[in-house]
Amino acid sequence: MGRVMGLVLALALVVLLAPAGRVLAANHHAGGHSAHRVAQPPAMPLTGIKVFGDRPAPFPLDARAAMLIDAQSGDVLYAYNEHQRMQPASLAKMMTFYLTLEALRQKRIALDTPIPISEAAWRLSLNDSVSRMFLQVGQRVAVKDLLYGLMVSSGNDAAVALSEYLAGGTDAFTEQMNKKAQQLGLTETHFTNPDGLPADGEYTTANDMVKLGHALVHDFPEALDYTSTKEFTFDKIEQRNFNTLLFYDARVNGIKTGHVQEAGFHLVASAASGDLKLISAVMGTPSMEKRRVETDKLLDWAFRTFTTISPDWHKAAPPQLRVYKGEVEEVAIAPADGTPYFTVGHGDETKVVLTATLPNRWLVAPVAKGTQVGTLSVTVAGKPISSVALVTQSEVKEGGLVHRLMDSIRLKL
Repeated sequence: MGRVMGLVLALALVVLLAPAGRVLAANHHAGGHSAHRVAQPPAMPLTGIKVFGDRPAPFPLDARAAMLIDAQSGDVLYAYNEHQRMQPASLAKMMTFYLTLEALRQKRIALDTPIPISEAAWRLSLNDSVSRMFLQVGQRVAVKDLLYGLMVSSGNDAAVALSEYLAGGTDAFTEQMNKKAQQLGLTETHFTNPDGLPADGEYTTANDMVKLGHALVHDFPEALDYTSTKEFTFDKIEQRNFNTLLFYDARVNGIKTGHVQEAGFHLVASAASGDLKLISAVMGTPSMEKRRVETDKLLDWAFRTFTTISPDWHKAAPPQLRVYKGEVEEVAIAPADGTPYFTVGHGDETKVVLTATLPNRWLVAPVAKGTQVGTLSVTVAGKPISSVALVTQSEVKEGGLVHRLMDSIRLKL
């Protein structure tokens, strides 16, 4: 009996003396094992919610911040507190995922490249307070398995293993994460590690997480093969994807969950139906269930309310412009990002009018590739909806002396 009491007292001391960081991490559960509820987020008045087309806000969300975009047009459909800083938790793994996919594309690694598992990664797999794919020290695990372990099992151990191999250590990899964040325009984000475990100086926003989610599916369409997977088995241990919305809504195909006690439960989601593709970030909900329910509510509203169109821009704008004093006499122009996409409300598809505004019908060399020469705009019932830039498709250098003199005369006529 005395021996049993001694063990009980010893366990109690371990809990009482646990470092504050690990207590916080215990509630992290990168994919959200815990059903623990966080403090209720303040109610957002409908007037504080921005909706595409100046529509009235349909509802508030039980979350601290949210943002939803049309992934093809880039239009913001719903947003509030989207620039409010908070802990990213396991959403940081999205950047680890991005950098690994980039390394694959650059052929610095292959899907079957065996990654050695260090003691640091293995120790995370022993920690039952965080998500892990149960790596063992000394194993050599294929990159493909680590990617599934990272995005389905939300494995902190997978994040460390990948970062160590790609950059030689987690600190060097974190520097790469922040450098890539700057390149992608994530101006409201700072990473401190590859897995998102809480640390000082770590923050992001709903706005930046939507940007990162969009960059993932745009730059690496194969990313959805991993994030849409519902279960992953490694070493005979099967785990379900922590993004439970995958099991409730067939339109959803990823991307990532996260949870840290001080910020709440996060979900960045990608979904598609018909012509409409969506990326959302719902951050700081009070529970696992709420992040699923509130995200589904937001996505379902968007699918019922909006659609994406791609009208033939050639009917509104000329395919090229005259160039004077150049080595060629014409330069092709087109929408800046290729095929133009516009978001409109359901039922407005037939009311769309596409117009091109071109301040000048000619240019003077030299002309740089990507020079904006006009704007392609969409109106519905006379109301401007959105626009894209028209840009030159190639560079035009100056022509010879005689040609420049002749064009100078033509311009004066």
